[in-house]
Amino acid sequence: MAERLFCGLLNGGWRHLAHEPFREGIVVRWLSKGEAGSPTVAILEYAPGARAPRHRHTGLETILVLEGTQSDENGDYPEGSLVFNPPGSEHSVWSERGCTVFIHWDQPVVFVDVEDGQ
Repeated sequence: MAERLFCGLLNGGWRHLAHEPFREGIVVRWLSKGEAGSPTVAILEYAPGARAPRHRHTGLETILVLEGTQSDENGDYPEGSLVFNPPGSEHSVWSERGCTVFIHWDQPVVFVDVEDGQ
Protein backbone atom coordinates (compact mmCIF):
# COMPACT_ATOMS: atom_id res chain seq x y z
CA MET A 1 0.00 0.00 0.00
CA ALA A 2 1.38 3.41 -0.91
CA GLU A 3 1.73 5.84 1.97
CA ARG A 4 -0.76 8.69 2.06
CA LEU A 5 -0.61 11.95 3.93
CA PHE A 6 -3.64 13.63 5.53
CA CYS A 7 -2.83 17.09 6.84
CA GLY A 8 -4.74 19.12 9.39
CA LEU A 9 -7.01 16.34 10.67
CA LEU A 10 -7.09 17.81 14.18
CA ASN A 11 -8.25 21.13 12.74
CA GLY A 12 -11.08 19.78 10.57
CA GLY A 13 -8.93 18.96 7.54
CA TRP A 14 -11.01 15.81 7.09
CA ARG A 15 -14.07 17.84 5.98
CA HIS A 16 -12.90 18.02 2.35
CA LEU A 17 -12.47 14.22 2.03
CA ALA A 18 -15.05 12.18 0.10
CA HIS A 19 -17.72 10.63 2.31
CA GLU A 20 -20.46 8.02 2.14
CA PRO A 21 -23.17 6.60 4.41
CA PHE A 22 -21.86 4.06 6.95
CA ARG A 23 -24.84 3.34 9.22
CA GLU A 24 -28.01 5.29 9.87
CA GLY A 25 -26.88 8.72 11.08
CA ILE A 26 -23.17 7.93 10.61
CA VAL A 27 -21.02 9.08 7.67
CA VAL A 28 -17.61 7.57 6.89
CA ARG A 29 -14.57 9.11 5.23
CA TRP A 30 -12.19 6.25 4.38
CA LEU A 31 -8.47 6.84 4.88
CA SER A 32 -7.57 3.16 4.34
CA LYS A 33 -10.15 0.43 3.67
CA GLY A 34 -8.19 -2.50 5.08
CA GLU A 35 -7.40 -4.14 1.76
CA ALA A 36 -4.73 -6.86 1.45
CA GLY A 37 -4.49 -7.38 5.21
CA SER A 38 -3.86 -3.74 6.08
CA PRO A 39 -5.81 -2.09 8.89
CA THR A 40 -8.93 -0.04 8.29
CA VAL A 41 -8.65 3.66 9.11
CA ALA A 42 -11.48 6.18 8.79
CA ILE A 43 -13.15 9.31 10.03
CA LEU A 44 -16.68 8.65 11.35
CA GLU A 45 -19.17 11.48 11.81
CA TYR A 46 -22.10 10.74 14.11
CA ALA A 47 -25.22 12.89 13.76
CA PRO A 48 -26.91 13.79 17.05
CA GLY A 49 -28.52 10.64 18.47
CA ALA A 50 -26.76 8.24 16.05
CA ARG A 51 -25.61 4.85 17.32
CA ALA A 52 -23.66 1.79 16.24
CA PRO A 53 -25.07 -1.52 17.54
CA ARG A 54 -23.31 -3.79 20.00
CA HIS A 55 -20.24 -5.42 18.46
CA ARG A 56 -17.21 -7.47 19.48
CA HIS A 57 -13.66 -6.52 18.54
CA THR A 58 -11.57 -9.26 16.92
CA GLY A 59 -8.54 -6.93 16.95
CA LEU A 60 -7.56 -3.66 18.58
CA GLU A 61 -9.78 -0.66 17.89
CA THR A 62 -8.28 2.79 18.48
CA ILE A 63 -10.46 5.91 18.57
CA LEU A 64 -9.43 9.56 18.80
CA VAL A 65 -12.38 11.91 19.35
CA LEU A 66 -11.86 14.93 17.09
CA GLU A 67 -15.08 16.83 17.89
CA GLY A 68 -18.04 16.38 20.22
CA THR A 69 -18.49 13.47 22.63
CA GLN A 70 -18.72 9.75 21.85
CA SER A 71 -20.24 7.39 24.43
CA ASP A 72 -20.43 3.68 25.16
CA GLU A 73 -21.38 1.55 28.17
CA ASN A 74 -18.09 2.47 29.85
CA GLY A 75 -18.48 6.23 29.72
CA ASP A 76 -18.38 9.45 27.74
CA TYR A 77 -15.35 10.47 25.70
CA PRO A 78 -15.09 14.20 24.93
CA GLU A 79 -12.97 15.85 22.25
CA GLY A 80 -9.32 14.87 22.60
CA SER A 81 -10.04 11.47 24.20
CA LEU A 82 -8.02 8.48 23.01
CA VAL A 83 -9.84 5.17 23.51
CA PHE A 84 -8.45 1.64 23.10
CA ASN A 85 -10.90 -1.26 22.77
CA PRO A 86 -8.89 -4.50 23.01
CA PRO A 87 -9.60 -7.75 21.16
CA GLY A 88 -12.55 -9.57 22.72
CA SER A 89 -14.16 -6.41 24.13
CA GLU A 90 -17.80 -5.58 23.29
CA HIS A 91 -19.76 -2.35 23.28
CA SER A 92 -22.31 -0.28 21.45
CA VAL A 93 -21.50 3.34 20.58
CA TRP A 94 -23.58 6.51 20.42
CA SER A 95 -23.38 10.27 20.47
CA GLU A 96 -26.17 12.32 21.99
CA ARG A 97 -25.07 15.63 20.42
CA GLY A 98 -23.01 14.29 17.52
CA CYS A 99 -19.27 13.74 17.20
CA THR A 100 -16.44 13.08 14.80
CA VAL A 101 -13.83 10.40 15.48
CA PHE A 102 -10.66 9.08 13.89
CA ILE A 103 -10.90 5.28 14.08
CA HIS A 104 -8.45 2.46 13.40
CA TRP A 105 -9.41 -1.24 13.32
CA ASP A 106 -6.76 -3.98 13.23
CA GLN A 107 -9.44 -6.53 12.34
CA PRO A 108 -13.15 -6.34 11.43
CA VAL A 109 -15.78 -6.24 14.17
CA VAL A 110 -18.47 -8.87 14.69
CA PHE A 111 -21.97 -7.61 15.44
CA VAL A 112 -23.37 -9.31 18.55
CA ASP A 113 -27.01 -8.58 17.74
CA VAL A 114 -27.20 -9.92 14.17
CA GLU A 115 -30.49 -8.13 13.47
CA ASP A 116 -29.03 -4.73 14.51
CA GLY A 117 -25.72 -5.37 12.78
CA GLN A 118 -27.13 -5.83 9.30
